[in-house]
Amino acid sequence: MIWRNVIFLSKNFYYFCAPESVFFIIAMRKIFLLFYITITITALGQSSLTLSECQRLASENYPLIVQYSLIDASSEFTLDNISTVYLPQIQLAGQATYQTEVTKLKLKPNIQQYIDDINSAFGADFSVETLIAPMPKDQYRVYLEGTQVLWDGGQTSAGKKVVRATAEVEKQKITVSMYAIRQKINDLYFGILSIDGQNKILDLYSSDLQEIEKIVQSAVTNGAALPSDLNLVRVELLNLDQKKIELLSARNSCISLLSAFIHKNLTDSVRLEVPVDSEEISAEISRPELALFARQRELLAAQRKTVTAKNLPVLGLFVQGGYGRPALNMLDAAWQPYAIGGVQLKWNFGNLYNRKHDLNLIDNNLKMLNVQQETFYFNTNLEINNLRPAVDKFKRLIEKDEQIVELRAQVRQTSESKYRNGIYQMKDLIADINAENMAKQTKSIHYIQYLKSLNDLKIAKGE
Repeated sequence: MIWRNVIFLSKNFYYFCAPESVFFIIAMRKIFLLFYITITITALGQSSLTLSECQRLASENYPLIVQYSLIDASSEFTLDNISTVYLPQIQLAGQATYQTEVTKLKLKPNIQQYIDDINSAFGADFSVETLIAPMPKDQYRVYLEGTQVLWDGGQTSAGKKVVRATAEVEKQKITVSMYAIRQKINDLYFGILSIDGQNKILDLYSSDLQEIEKIVQSAVTNGAALPSDLNLVRVELLNLDQKKIELLSARNSCISLLSAFIHKNLTDSVRLEVPVDSEEISAEISRPELALFARQRELLAAQRKTVTAKNLPVLGLFVQGGYGRPALNMLDAAWQPYAIGGVQLKWNFGNLYNRKHDLNLIDNNLKMLNVQQETFYFNTNLEINNLRPAVDKFKRLIEKDEQIVELRAQVRQTSESKYRNGIYQMKDLIADINAENMAKQTKSIHYIQYLKSLNDLKIAKGE
C-alpha cells in the first residue's frame, strides 16, 4: 500500500514542481515521509507479527489446550482398568449358615425291615446314624478363590476401542472449539491493520496541514491572508488529533485482546504484517467438524461391537482352597481343609433382552449424526456462498477507489492553485483536502476488508 502511494505521488509530482508553488515543500515532505515509513518498517521487522504466527500462538496458549493431555491421561487410566479383566482375580470369603434340614442316608424298605428284625431279636438299637454321624445344621466355611479369564467374548477388546474412540471424539471437540478462535484472531488482526492504515493516512494529512499552517501563518503576517484562514487550518489539525486519539484507543484495546489470546505481551509499537494477497483456495471443505463426525462414527462402530461381545460366553479357570465344616465330604462333620479347581463357562442370556434395543439406539444415533453432518455442509456452503461475493465486491471497490483517489488528488491540486491565486477560500481548500483524505482512508479500509473477507473464506473452507 505504501509503495502504491509513493508511485502515485511520483506520477503526479509535476503538479507541485513549479518553483513559485507554495505547496512544493508539502509534496516533497509527503514523498520523503512515505520513504521514511517504508525504511522504518523494514528496520523494525524484528518487532512484527504475522497472522499465521498469531493463529499458532493462540492455539498453543488457549487454556482449553490443557484438556488434550487430561483426556489422554483419563483414557490411559480407563484402559488400564479394563485390562485388569485378564489379570488373575483373587478373593477371600467366608460364610456361616444354618439350615433346617441336612443330607441323610435313607435305606431301602426291605433292608430297613431286616435291621428292625435284628434289633427286635437281640434287643439292640442299631441304625445308620450309629455308623455315620449326621451332618450338623450349622455349617462354616472360609476359602480363598482365584479366577483367570481365558476369553471374555471380546468385551475387553471392544471396551478398549470404545475408550479410545471416546477420547478421540473429546479431543476433536476441543479442536473444533479452538478452531473458532481463528475467526476471533482474524477480526482482531485485521481490525488493527485497518486502524494502522487510517493512522498512516492521517499522519500524511497532518503533515500537509502543518506545512499549510506555516505558509498561511506567513501569509497572515504579510497581510496576504486572513486570520480566519489560519484558524480553519488549526481547527482541522485539532480534529485530526481527536481522530488519532480515538484510533489509538481502539488500537490499544485490540492489542490488549490480541495479547491475551496469544499469551504474549505486545507493545503499542508492534507492527502487524499485511497477509499475502492470495486467492488460491481449495475447492474442498476441510473443517475440523468433518473429522469430528468421522470420530463419532468410529465410536458408534465400537459401541456396536460391545453390544455383540457382551452377549457371548466367558471362559476361564478357577481354583478354590479353604477350611470348613463340612469340607468336600458332606458326610464328614469334622473341620477339614479342602481344595477344588477347574474350568468354568459363564453365559449371561439376560443381555439378549436388550440387544435389539441397544443396536436400534446405535442406528438411531448414526442417523442423527448424518443429519448433523448434512446440516453442517448446508450452513457452511451458505457461509461460503456469502463470502465469495464479498471478496469480489471489495476487489471492484478497490479499483474504483484508485480512480477516486486520483481524481480527488487532481481536484485538490486545482484547489491549491486557485487558493494561491486568491480565487478560492481556505474552507473550500480544506474541504477538498478532507475529501482526498477520506478517499484514501476508504481505499485503505476496503483493501483490509478485502484481505479479511479472503481470510474469512479460507477459515470457512478449513484452510
